[in-house]
Amino acid sequence: MSSAVNIDLATDIQANLVMILEENQKLAGKIDFYQVANMIPFIQNAERIFIVGAGRTGLALKAAAMRLMHLGFTVFVVGETTTSAIKKNDLLIAGSGSGTTSSIVKAAEKAVSADAQVITISTTMESPLAKLSSHVAILPAAQKEDHGGSISKQYAGSLFEQSVLLLTDALIQTLWKLDGTPAEELWKRHANLE
Repeated sequence: MSSAVNIDLATDIQANLVMILEENQKLAGKIDFYQVANMIPFIQNAERIFIVGAGRTGLALKAAAMRLMHLGFTVFVVGETTTSAIKKNDLLIAGSGSGTTSSIVKAAEKAVSADAQVITISTTMESPLAKLSSHVAILPAAQKEDHGGSISKQYAGSLFEQSVLLLTDALIQTLWKLDGTPAEELWKRHANLE
């Protein structure tokens, strides 16, 4: 590969990273952070927390599950072999841009039937998942099948998935501030079999 091609590719990658960061910054300006803050009592009052999401949203929520565990919460990821049954006083945190992903809606239905609460991160209040939820925090990002590029130039819901990761990290920073446990103590919960 010639160095001219490498320069063009490097310039394109840099421009794409700037575009991605700008889209996330623009999205952050549209979030109702009162909706997000209202997630905190659900998390604090839950006996146990269950996390569910599909695809890249699910990966972002797994990262949140790890940080919640570091803060001392009992956390399970739906679909893992060691995940317990959900019950009353538990919380299901669901993430779905469309709110229609069948496996996530089914998990929410089962949580509600077990008298657990459901809170959701989504792009819409008008979905089967939102209707099952005690609370919904909206991320005004493009859904997977929004190919028009009016909300995001990125492919297939990437902006939503990125913003789920960033938003849950911000939420966890606030939970950590409220908890006040020193980082050295949290570190004791960090995986040590790696």
